[in-house]
Amino acid sequence: MKTALCALLLIGLTTNALADSVGFQSSTLPDPQNERPVQMVVWYPTASTVTPQLFGDNPVFVGALAVPNAPPAAGEHPLVVISHGFGGNWINQTWLASALAHRGYIVAAVNHPGTTSRDRNPQAAAQLWQRPADLSRAIDAVTAQPERFGVVAKNRIAAVGHSLGGWTVLEIAGARFDPDRFAKDCKVHAKLAGCTVYQQMNPASTPESKARLAADLRDKRVTAVVSLDLGLSRGMTDESLAKLLVPTLVIAAGVPSEELPAQLESADLAKRLPQTSKRYVEISDASHFSFMAVCKPGAVAMLEEAVPGDGIICEDGEGGRSRGVIQEQVISMIDGFLERS
Repeated sequence: MKTALCALLLIGLTTNALADSVGFQSSTLPDPQNERPVQMVVWYPTASTVTPQLFGDNPVFVGALAVPNAPPAAGEHPLVVISHGFGGNWINQTWLASALAHRGYIVAAVNHPGTTSRDRNPQAAAQLWQRPADLSRAIDAVTAQPERFGVVAKNRIAAVGHSLGGWTVLEIAGARFDPDRFAKDCKVHAKLAGCTVYQQMNPASTPESKARLAADLRDKRVTAVVSLDLGLSRGMTDESLAKLLVPTLVIAAGVPSEELPAQLESADLAKRLPQTSKRYVEISDASHFSFMAVCKPGAVAMLEEAVPGDGIICEDGEGGRSRGVIQEQVISMIDGFLERS
């Protein structure tokens, strides 16, 4: 197991200048066929002195302060697009989006139709190949509106994803998925969460959908990617991963898990990526859910009362550091990696 300390020494902790204030805007990205409108939120540096408000705050998760519809700060800024996990939403990575915006990044997060907590439409969920396209639409929207969000720095667009979002950002970077390979692997590793989720979505039910899922889904504007304890990586082809030259940071949860073991997902992915362009970090006291927002006191009881078992999303490694401390480490690693990339 790689230690976080060694990884930090490899990656470095270079950071952008901190922004005193952060702006926030929410909008819906229209679809020409009106079949897949996508909700997008954007966090960005601003010089505004208006009193900020809480966003991404709810009875379960701690939110972050930002100034609604603030004018963007002057100058150019790197762009980061964020992809949430299966059944999640943009609120899950508010901690990361806000922190990166304070460090000078423009950060856009989307809700992927069909696979969010607010939209579980089976037809939309089955269109798994649309997830990378959702991120491309966010890039289009942000880069086309510098007056709203700020000017995006040339050749500095990164994608960060958690869980199924990790699969999404690897695909947008050039990884290729083989449905037949994945189906065969799931017969051997049937307990993996990726296999369960994939079966729920059923994205390769027809020859046409299988072909779309196996297609090249990359967006060449993306210059770096970060995966946070991803799933479904075992369906990615060895050939596409070996040729993936986009700098990639793979962060794994080290807490033992039968459904998302690091050695079968993140570590296996990292072994198949080019040595010169990848970094792998396994955080021993992080669980799969440590990459979601900090939970409020009483959140576990509330979740368990609503749906028994859901309280797990507030659990980290037993006896380990708090989620907030783990996330500070992750923020520094991602910022340093993107600076070096």
